[in-house]
Amino acid sequence: KLSINAFDYNCHLDLIKLLRQEGELVKLRRARQKMSELFPLTEEIWLDWLKDEIKMASESSERERVYELFERAVKDYICPEIWLEYAQYSIGGIGQEGGIEKVRSIFERALTAVGLHVTKGTALWEAYREFENAILETAQPAPGSVPSPEQQQMLYSQLERIHTLFRRQLGIPLLDMEASYAEYEEWSEDPIPETIIKNYKKALQQLEKCKPYEEALLGAETPKLAEYQAYIDFEMKAGDPARIQLIYERALAENCLVPDLWARYNQYLDRQLRVKELVLSAHDRAVRNCPWTVGLWIRYLLAMERHGVDHCVISEMFEKALNAGFIQATDYVEIWQAYLDYLRRRVDFTQDSSKELEELRSAFARAVEYLKQEVEERFSESGDPSCTIMQNWARVEARLCNNMQKARELWDNIMTKGNAKYANMWLEYYNLERAHGDTQHCRKALHRAVQCTSDYPEHVCEVLLTLERIEGTLEDWDAAVQKTENRLARVNEQRAKAAEKEAALAKQEEEKAEQRKQSRAEKKASKKAKKNKIGDKRKADDDDEGEWGQEEEAEQPSKRHKGDGDGLLLEEDMELETGLFGRSGPEKTDRPANQKQKASTSRKDVPKVLHDSSKDNVTVFVSNLSYNMAEPEVKLKELFESCGEVEQIRPVFSNKGTFRGYCYVEFKDEKSALQALGLDRKVVEGRPMFVSPCVDKSKNPDFKVFRYSTTLEKHKLFISGLPFSCTKEELEDVCKAHGNVKDIRLVTNRAGKPKGLAYVEYENEAQASQAVLKMDGLTIKEHVIKVAISNPPLRKLPDKPEAGRASQFAAPRQIYGARGKGRTQLSMMPRALQRQSNPVAKAENGMVQNSPATSSEPAEEPKKMSNADFAKMLLNK
Repeated sequence: KLSINAFDYNCHLDLIKLLRQEGELVKLRRARQKMSELFPLTEEIWLDWLKDEIKMASESSERERVYELFERAVKDYICPEIWLEYAQYSIGGIGQEGGIEKVRSIFERALTAVGLHVTKGTALWEAYREFENAILETAQPAPGSVPSPEQQQMLYSQLERIHTLFRRQLGIPLLDMEASYAEYEEWSEDPIPETIIKNYKKALQQLEKCKPYEEALLGAETPKLAEYQAYIDFEMKAGDPARIQLIYERALAENCLVPDLWARYNQYLDRQLRVKELVLSAHDRAVRNCPWTVGLWIRYLLAMERHGVDHCVISEMFEKALNAGFIQATDYVEIWQAYLDYLRRRVDFTQDSSKELEELRSAFARAVEYLKQEVEERFSESGDPSCTIMQNWARVEARLCNNMQKARELWDNIMTKGNAKYANMWLEYYNLERAHGDTQHCRKALHRAVQCTSDYPEHVCEVLLTLERIEGTLEDWDAAVQKTENRLARVNEQRAKAAEKEAALAKQEEEKAEQRKQSRAEKKASKKAKKNKIGDKRKADDDDEGEWGQEEEAEQPSKRHKGDGDGLLLEEDMELETGLFGRSGPEKTDRPANQKQKASTSRKDVPKVLHDSSKDNVTVFVSNLSYNMAEPEVKLKELFESCGEVEQIRPVFSNKGTFRGYCYVEFKDEKSALQALGLDRKVVEGRPMFVSPCVDKSKNPDFKVFRYSTTLEKHKLFISGLPFSCTKEELEDVCKAHGNVKDIRLVTNRAGKPKGLAYVEYENEAQASQAVLKMDGLTIKEHVIKVAISNPPLRKLPDKPEAGRASQFAAPRQIYGARGKGRTQLSMMPRALQRQSNPVAKAENGMVQNSPATSSEPAEEPKKMSNADFAKMLLNK
C-alpha cells in the first residue's frame, strides 16, 4: 500500500506495529525513519521508538545515535515526557568526559521548553533537583575527616545550585506549589528570604488565574480547540512571551492539523519574538503538518527571506511546496506569485542585465507554462483566468526594465486568452502605456478596445474621447467620435435584439404554460364528469390508481427540498388537516363491494381531525412512504415504538380513501420525537422514509430541515460517476486505503435507487486531500469516477411572495409526476378571469361582472363567447 501511496499515515502505523511484533528491528528502524521524514511523529510513537533504541544501545557510538534521535524527537512537538526521558537517559552517560555538564545542559533546555507547563512542569524541576542532590551526596567528605578548602568550595557551590533551583521553581505558577514550598522550608537550614516569599505568593496568585483554563482543558474532549483558544487569549493579554509560546505549543500538540492555529502562532513569532531558529522551526513544522495549506508555505518563504536564508534553500523549499498537493488551482497561482515576488526583490534593476534578472524572467516563463500544463491538466483550469502573473511580468518589464516592447508582447498574449472582451483589461494595458509608453500606442490600444469590449463599451469609449480631447488633432477627434458612435449604435442594436428575443421566448413560454394549464383543466373536468356520470366506472378508476399514478402524485404535498440528489418532502402550512382521514363525500350506492372499496369507504367515513399546532414539539412529519402500504398505522407504530410511547399516528388519505404516502406521528413527550428524527432515511418497503420536525411554515417561513452541510468541507469528498451497483461496503474498501473513513453516504432518489454519487467523510483535511490525488480518475467496475473536495453550489431559494398577494400570484411550486414531468399546482383558470374576482366592478370584453361575495343581487348572466373571442381575450392580456 505504501508503494502506491507513501502519504498513507495509518498504513505507516500498521506497518510499524507489525514489524515490532515480529521483532524485525532493522526493517522497523527503516520504517520509522521513512515515516518521520514525511510526518511529524506523535509523543507515543517517539517514546516507543526511543525505548526500542535505548534497549539496543550498549556502546558509546550507539548512545550517540540515541542522542540524535532525542534531538529529533523534541523538535516535532512540545512533549514534557520526551524531555524527561531525554534528561534521565543522559544521566547514564555521566561517567564520560563532560557528562555532568551535558546532563545539566539538557535539563536547562528542558526547563526552557516545558518548565512553565502548569500541570507537567513540576516533574522536570523535581528530577533536576534530585540529580543535583545526588551530586551533593557524592561531594560530602567522609565521616570524621576535615574537608579541604577545595571541597568546601565545591560543597558551597552545589548547595547554591539547589537553592537556585528551588527559588526559580517557586517563582513559577505550577500545580502543587505548596508542596514544593514546604519541601524547600524543610531542606533549607536558613530562613527563606523575603524576596523569594514575595515571588512565591505572586506565582500563587497567577496560578489561581490559570486554574479555570487548566480545569476546562481537563474536562474537555479532544482536540479541545475552543478551550485552548480561550487560554491563548488569556496569555496574550498577560503578555509573557515564554508562556504564550508554551500554550501555543500545547494547543498544536493536540490540534496539529488546524492550519489557522499554525498561522496565528507563526504570525506571533514573526512579529514579536523574531528569533531565527525558533521562527523557522515553527514554520517548518507547520507545512509538514498541513502541507495542503498554501498560506503556510507562503509565510514560510517570507520568513526564510526575512532571516537571510540562502537562495538555494529557499528555492528548494519552493519546489517542495509545488509538490505538496494543493486542493485548488488558485493555490498554485498564489505560491508562484509569492516566489516571483521574492525573486524580484533580489534583482538590482540599476544594472542592464544580471544573473538574478535572467532567473526572474525564466521563473515568470516557467510559471506561465506550469499553470498551463500541470495545473490545467489536473483541475481543468489554470487558476489564473485574468493572467495576473503575466500582468505582473509585463509591469516589471515596463517599469523596472524599461522594456515596453516585451510588455506589449505579454499584453498581446493576455488578450488572446479570452480577455479582450473585458473593459478593465484594456484599461489596465492603457494605463501601463500611458505611464511608460507613448500616445500612439495608447490610441491604438483604445481603438482596439472600442472594437472588442462587450461588457462595458461605454466606459472605453469615454476614455478614448478623453484622450483625444486632451492630446488629439481634429482628425483624431473625428475618427474617435465616428468609431465610438458606430460601436455604441451596434451595441444598442444588439441589446435591443437580445431583449426582443428574450421577450419573445418569455411570451412563448407563457403561452405554452397557459396551453398546458388549459389542457389539464379540460382533462380533469372531463375525467370528473365521467366519474360522476357513471357509478360503475368508480371501480375502474380505483384499480387504475397505483403507487406511482399521476393522480396520486399530484396530491402529494407541494413543498420539496432538494439536496445532494435526495428529494425531501416536507409538510405545508396545514392548520386544518383536511386530508387526514379523507374528505367526506356522497356515498355511491352502486359501487362494487370488494375489500379495497370497503377500506376506502371506512376511511371516508372518518370525520376530519383538526391539527393541534400546540403539539408540534411532540410530533414528527413522515413522508415518502409507499402508497400501497397496508395498514400504515400498524406498520408505523411498530417502527416508532422503539423511540418512545406513541400517542397517535395520523396517516393522510386522498378523497378516494387511498393512502397519500405521508402521515403525522404524535408522541407522548418531546424527547421521543427528537429521537424519532434519527429514523430519517430508514428504508421502509424498499423506499427511504423521510422524518422531519412538524413545523408550521406560515409561522416559520425560513425553517429548513436539510441536515447536510452546503458549504466547503475540506475533510469530505464528493464522488461522481459511480456504477449504480456499487455498495457502501465496496466504496469503503476503496476509500479506507487513504485514511480513516468516518462516514459514507450514497446519494439516492426518492425511490431509494442509487444515483451514482457519494459523499465520503475522512477524519481530517490531510487524508481527504491525499484521497483526491489518488482516487480522482480511478476506474471502478468499468466506470471512471471523479473525486473532489465537497463544495456544493449555493442553493437558490425561491423569492418569498409579498404579504397580501393572492396565492395565484406567488412563485409557482413544482411537484413531479410519475414520469418526472413538472406539474403545476396553480389554478387552471386564466389570470384574466381570476383578476375579475375583485370586489370592484370592472368592464371586460363588453360585459360587467360583480363579485358574488359583495353583491346581494343575483349576478347578471354573462354574454356567451365563442372560442375565438376567448382566445382573443387571452392574447390581449
